[in-house]
Amino acid sequence: MMMWGSRWFLSSVAQKARCAGQLGLLRRQRIGSIPELEPGYLQCTSCWWGRVPVAGFETLNAALTSSTSKPRKEDGSMTLDVCYTPEQRVTILQLLNTASPAELAAVKLLRGRKALNIVEYRSKNGPFNTLESVVNVPRLKHKSAVIVFNSIINLVKKERKVRVQLAKFTRPEVDRSWLEDAASIVSIICGTNKVAWAHMDRGMTVLDWQEQNCPNFLNGTYLASAYLNDVSSAVSFLPSADFYVIEKPSISVQNTALFPIMAHMRVVEAMLFALLEPRVSPPDMNAPPRVLNMMRFSVGRHFGLMVGESRTSGAQTVRQMMTESATQKFSRVCFPLELLVRYRNHFQMGSRREGEELCDALLQAVAFYELLGESSS
Repeated sequence: MMMWGSRWFLSSVAQKARCAGQLGLLRRQRIGSIPELEPGYLQCTSCWWGRVPVAGFETLNAALTSSTSKPRKEDGSMTLDVCYTPEQRVTILQLLNTASPAELAAVKLLRGRKALNIVEYRSKNGPFNTLESVVNVPRLKHKSAVIVFNSIINLVKKERKVRVQLAKFTRPEVDRSWLEDAASIVSIICGTNKVAWAHMDRGMTVLDWQEQNCPNFLNGTYLASAYLNDVSSAVSFLPSADFYVIEKPSISVQNTALFPIMAHMRVVEAMLFALLEPRVSPPDMNAPPRVLNMMRFSVGRHFGLMVGESRTSGAQTVRQMMTESATQKFSRVCFPLELLVRYRNHFQMGSRREGEELCDALLQAVAFYELLGESSS
């Protein structure tokens, strides 16, 4: 009996070993090769000859194949390019290849020397063709590069989210076709002691750009006749245009300390509307109004000048536009040589910047046409 039991035990072990080696869940693979995940069988535990087929592994095999086909570096890790979609790669590379040091400074980790390193590297070696090539820039290794790439993607998403359409900050509302047919506009800014304007055509060429001092502004009481004299004098210098766009300041009525400034702005704005709008309606009653309002904070958002609810100076942006006009064949804004010479020493950095109204008038005109183009596309 004991011999029979030993023989049965050894026979069962041999049978199980044979089933495990030949009929197991995964067939035995060759050394150094990828496992062939073809269908196998599960051995029934109650009898030696009962085998239960299992489902194939096509899905798993496809996943393994795709993972092994992705580009990898010599150490086996994946390249940065496969971590982003084609659209994201285009967005990242476009910004890194075209942005100025000041624009790169808006990206996380790219303030200071790293932004300059990117510009110097692409000037010397040409534009970046892959995300992996960005790590060749000094001080920008893989971990930092990932943070930079993600920051660029988030910046683009944020810009798309806060982009304001033209019809949402121009009042009163005007059909877009009228605006598109306009040959030129005059952008007007009311300051605390002056009125500034920029005359610009559809080709983004500055036709006129100047300011007029108004000595009676905020001088003692709000004397209507004195205000009217100053505003009328400024209006007499304004060139003819299809539309006059007046800035609508975003001064909160909750701040009582700024109430005198707000009252001053509203008085000048009302006088400009009254003096610039034709008193007699033209025969064509469908003609749009000539005078429009544009929200100050919306222009600030367009140029990235907003810090919370406050708008910072646009002097650096204007100086960049002037520099591009003088050095590039195709610039964002075209300035006549006489205006470049006249204002070449303006808009310097300092505690008190002169020409803020001039800056704001130009930026408002540029934002008007650029937002009009975006809403048309």
